Amino acid sequence: MPNDKETRACVSDLNKLRAQFSLLPEQDFGGGCSIKGSVQLFSAPVPITAVKAVRCPLARTLTEWVREDAQPLAIKRLGSRIVRIDSMGGYSCRRVVGNAASANKMSQHATGNAVDIGAFILADGRRVSVKQGWSSTDEDERKFLRDVRAAACARFSTVLSPDYNAAHHDHLHFDMGGKSFCR
Repeated sequence: MPNDKETRACVSDLNKLRAQFSLLPEQDFGGGCSIKGSVQLFSAPVPITAVKAVRCPLARTLTEWVREDAQPLAIKRLGSRIVRIDSMGGYSCRRVVGNAASANKMSQHATGNAVDIGAFILADGRRVSVKQGWSSTDEDERKFLRDVRAAACARFSTVLSPDYNAAHHDHLHFDMGGKSFCR
């Protein structure tokens, strides 16, 4: 069981949400990169790939977004349930990418406080990717992706999409850092 009260409460919440995860040991890699109060998230509650390390509060918010927003929106907009989400990862020791004004700042990924979502796999076999779907001729896919982004904006501090810059052309970035920003 984790040492700090916030992480213990978060782990309890993840269990109530029926997420599948493993608690990770705390590590400080230096240079502003660390993993503290983090989990490896396997299912939220649908399987989610490549979320090897994210802070527990981010995992909890991501799980709530999947359950309460993304899944109902997939059924409404696309007529099919999400059976897997393809992530492009969480923790990564690096600086901010794609924004010259912030290039010297550490990314929220450097503390496991961010995750990138690349695609949604549906029960009917379709793969709705941000890269192909954002500007797709399929209006339902476009609306679904914009709707899940809008729902994420109500839950995460920062949400970045292809509308933000070229560095985000193929994913939705969600993080729990700093001031609120949605684009």
